[in-house]
Amino acid sequence: MPSATAAGGRAVVLDVDGVIGPAFSDYIQRELVIARTNETRLVVLRINTPGGLDTSMRAIIGAILASPVPVATFVAPNGARAASAGTYIAYASAIAAMAPGTNIGAATPVKIGGSSFFPSGRPDQEKGKAGESADTEMRKAVNDAVAYIRSLAEINGRNADWAEDAVRSAASISASEAIKLHVVDVIADDVPDLLRKIDGRTIAVAGKSERLTTTGLDLATIAPDWRTELLAVITNPNVAFILLLIGVYGMIFEFLSPGAVAPGLIGAISLLVALYALNLLPINYAGAGLVLLGIGLMIAEAHIGAFGAIGVGGIVAFAIGAVMMFPSGVPGLQLSPAVIAGAVGVTAGFFLLALSMLLRSHRRSVITGKEALFGAEAQAISWDGQEGRIRIEGEVWRARAKASLQPGARVKVVGRDGLVLIVEPI
Repeated sequence: MPSATAAGGRAVVLDVDGVIGPAFSDYIQRELVIARTNETRLVVLRINTPGGLDTSMRAIIGAILASPVPVATFVAPNGARAASAGTYIAYASAIAAMAPGTNIGAATPVKIGGSSFFPSGRPDQEKGKAGESADTEMRKAVNDAVAYIRSLAEINGRNADWAEDAVRSAASISASEAIKLHVVDVIADDVPDLLRKIDGRTIAVAGKSERLTTTGLDLATIAPDWRTELLAVITNPNVAFILLLIGVYGMIFEFLSPGAVAPGLIGAISLLVALYALNLLPINYAGAGLVLLGIGLMIAEAHIGAFGAIGVGGIVAFAIGAVMMFPSGVPGLQLSPAVIAGAVGVTAGFFLLALSMLLRSHRRSVITGKEALFGAEAQAISWDGQEGRIRIEGEVWRARAKASLQPGARVKVVGRDGLVLIVEPI
C-alpha cells in the first residue's frame, strides 16, 4: 500500500533556464542532497531549456532517480520548452507537467568531438530510422538514447513510443498534445496550481509507491548560488577560450622574461581554470590542437624570422582551430564570431609587433661585443713607440698604432688583435 507524504513541509522550486551544462547539473544535484535533510516534501524543477550536454543530463537524471524526495519537472512559464535534454529529465521525474503554450521533444542526440550533446533541432544526419543513418557512431548514439528514454518512460508509466519518436525523428509537441498522448501528467498555470492538481496522486519514488500530499506546502524558490554562477561563467566557451589564451600568453611572457612574476602567476591561474572548464565542455581536439599549433608557429616566427611565412601559417591555423574547437549545434556551447575575430586580431597583432621589433633589431647597429668597439673614440693614456694604453668607454685597453702618440691624444679604434686594439689618430 502506498505511503503518503507528510503534510506541513515545503516545496522547493529550482529554476533551470538555459543550456543543461555542468553548472545546472551541480546546482540540481546539491539541492537534491540538501532536500533529504530538511522538511522538503517536493522538489519542482521549473525548466526552460534548448538542450545541453549528455553527461550533465545523465548526472541530473541519476540524482532524480536516487532522490527519496519526489521531483516534479514543470516546463514553465508560458512559451518555455523542454527540448532535447529537457525531455529526458521530464521523463525521469515522478511528475511531468507543462504550462500552457509550452512544448517538449526534439530529443535526437549528436556526437561531436567525442562528446554527446542534445541540440534544439533535427540533425541532418538522422533520417528517421537508425538503420537509415550512414554514420555508425550516430546510429549507436541514437539507439543508446532510445533505450535510455524508453527505460525512463517505463519507470513512470509514460508514453514510450512517442519518446522513441522524439529521439529518432526529433518529434516535438505542445502541452495540449502532450497531455493527450500521456507524455506529461498535468497542465498547470503556475507552481501553486501544479501543487493543487497533483495532490493525492500516487507516484514511484526511489522504487517505492508514494501518495503525494501537496496541499498547504510552503513554497521556497532557491536561486543558483555564487558557486553555480561562477561555474556557469567559466564553462561558457567564450570565457574558457579567452582564459586559455591568457594562460598561454602569460606563461610565454614569463618564460621570455623570467622574474616578471605577474605574467606567469596570472597565466598559470588562467590556464588551470581554462583546462578545468574545457574538461567539462565538448570540444573538438583537432581544433584545440590547431589553436596551440598556430600560437607555436607565431612564436617560432618571432624567433626565427622567416619573413612572415611561418607566422602567416600560424595565424591561419589559429583562426581555423578557433572555429573548429567548439560544436556549432547547441546554443550557448559555441564560440561567438566576435570572440574569434577578436582573438585572431589580438594574436595577429602580437605577432606583427614581435616581427617588427625583430626586423628593427636586425637593422640596428651592434652596441655590444667586439664589433661595438670598431669606430669608437678613445684617449691615449701612456705611449711608448707604437704601443701604449688607451681609455675607451671607461675601460683601459692595450693599443697599437703605426705612429707614436702623445698622452691625451684622441684616437679611433680601427681593428683588434686579440686583447690589443688597433688605433689611429683622429
